Formats: sequence, structure tokens, C-alpha cells
Amino acid sequence: MKLTLICASLVLAATSVFGQSPATEPPGVEYLELTELESTHLENLRQVTFGLPRAGEGYFSPDGEWIVYQAYPVGYPFYQIYVQKLDERVPRRISTGRGRTTCAYFTPDMKSIMFASSHSDPDIAETESKARELAAAGGRRRYEWDFDPHMEIYVTPINGTGLTRLTHSEGYDAEGSYSSDGKEIVFTSTRDGDPDIYIMGADGGNVRQIVNQPGYDGGPFFSPDDKWIIFRSDREEEDMLQVRAVSVDGKHDIRLTDNLKQVNWCPYFHPSGDYIIWSGADYSRGPRGANFDLWTMEVDWTDSEFHGGKVTQITDHEAADVLPVFSPDGTKLMWTATKRGPDGSAQLFIADWKRGQK
Repeated sequence: MKLTLICASLVLAATSVFGQSPATEPPGVEYLELTELESTHLENLRQVTFGLPRAGEGYFSPDGEWIVYQAYPVGYPFYQIYVQKLDERVPRRISTGRGRTTCAYFTPDMKSIMFASSHSDPDIAETESKARELAAAGGRRRYEWDFDPHMEIYVTPINGTGLTRLTHSEGYDAEGSYSSDGKEIVFTSTRDGDPDIYIMGADGGNVRQIVNQPGYDGGPFFSPDDKWIIFRSDREEEDMLQVRAVSVDGKHDIRLTDNLKQVNWCPYFHPSGDYIIWSGADYSRGPRGANFDLWTMEVDWTDSEFHGGKVTQITDHEAADVLPVFSPDGTKLMWTATKRGPDGSAQLFIADWKRGQK
């Protein structure tokens, strides 16, 4: 099974290797232009990944001083995981350097990082060879995510000195993130035949399924109080992702966006819990020319109900703006974008979030 979205390249790459010393001086900051609409929500936009062919899907450390993201090393065809001090430009690789990797996330105590990897693929040399042949032929223009059956979830100390495997099922296990207390992980798995949402303990035990619907259900994150999970789903129409919320017991599953002419994906909570942010694009005229922008929705919930309210457009740049996340204190917004920086490549960008200022 594959989930295919026709859009700009959204993910990533890096040139550094694990073990590099951090920069001794933070680089100078160059602020980038915002559109008139964007300036009502954002200020001090700057690029935070450099020297990388592509970089993205970044997440903040709990103290807001580090980021972790996935990237293509030069000469290797699959994403690897890197950690970087936010005010420096020297990433360190913490994944094995082989196989596909994705969806890195800090543990709440900041001692470790969780991510998914297919490095245990028994035919990895052949998989790499085929990917290199595709790249040599010009690669592919589409963003097409493969549900690699060898993808498993691992956790490693922040210095990348070892791996502990958390999942051991057949099929794809990835897209994990932690509850606020670090005791549970919500993730996506194809162990029952299609991608659905599960919760497990931080040690990989006590796995329970909370979403069991046809189609793709994935990209899950806990609400700040750990009572709900937001995610993306194409159960109504293949590839036409919509944002949903499900209670942690799986009893209440609620659709928050309701426009099958628009693809809506990668939702993320503001730490206040007052609203969510996601990326959406108008597909009413098909995928060609559809451009992803960022949107917010006011939300509130009880134990059994989840309500969506006012929707606000945040970006309207020609860039493809995707995978937005807020800093732990809610004052910064980081996302992956193309055409924002001088070379137009997909990179991570950060702006001060005006609504988060006190």
C-alpha cells in the first residue's frame, strides 16, 4: 500500500555525520520575507537547516533548544535522523546510516530519541541499489510514501550510542510520538493489514489498537492532557486526507475537516490546547498546481466530545508549507518549506508565533 500526494518534495537530506563537534559560534541570522497575511501571525522568519540538499520534519526538544529531523545524506538514497542545536548549524546523525528512517521524536525527559527505521531489511543492499538506480534516472517528482514492511520503531540515547527496538510485528511500524508524561507512545502500524493507530507503553509493551478503519489513519499526536489524539485519515476517499480526533480509549472518533476537495494532513497541537495547526491544499482542480499552506483551527474537548471551531489561514506563500510544529512554550512555529530559502530547496524554517507571545 502507498499513500501518494502530488506536491513539492517535502522531505529531506543532510551532509554531516555523527560525532561532529558543535559550532563554537552561532551563525548570523538572516530574516526572510513574509507575505502580508503571514505577517499578521508570524515574525522573524529564518532558516534553521543549511548545507543540506533537503531537510525537514523537525521536532523540538522538550527544553526548546534542540531539534531532531530526517535528512538524505549525500550519496545515500534514504532519509537518516539528525539532531542539531537550534542556534547552530552542525547536525549529528543518530540513526544507523542504512535503510529508510522517519518520524523522530524526543522523549519528554530529553534523554533519548525515538524514530522508525528499516535498517533490519534482510535485502537492504538490493533495496538501496534500486533506490540509487531510480535517483540516477532522475528520481521521482511525486511525494510518495512507501509503507516499508521492515520499518520498526527504535529508541536511542540522544548521543546515538545504541538502539533499543520497541516494535516486533510484521509490517510497517512508524509515525510515533510520546504522551506528555513519556509513559505511552501513539503510532501507526499496518500489522492488521492497513495503516491504523495504536498505543503502546514506552517500553513497547501493552499494545492496543484505538483506530481500526479502512484506508490510511496515521500521523498521530496526543493532546496536551493526553485524553485525545489528532491524526490524518483518507478513509472517506483514497489520498484525500482529512484531520480527525480520537479519544485515547478509541470510543470517540471525530472528523474535524470536511472538504474532500482539499487535502488536509500533519495536524499538531499548540501546547495551550486551544488550537491545532495543519497543512492543507486545494485539490479541486487536481494535484497539479495544488499548493500546501498552513491553517489553524480552534478546538475544545471533554472526555467524550471534541469540537472544532474557527479556521484561520496562516501562510499563503508560493512555497509548499508542511509539517508544522510549535515549540514547547508555544512561542515559535517550525515547519518544512520549499522556495523559502535562497536555493529553493526543502528546509526547516522557524518564525516567532505572535499568538504565543505574552
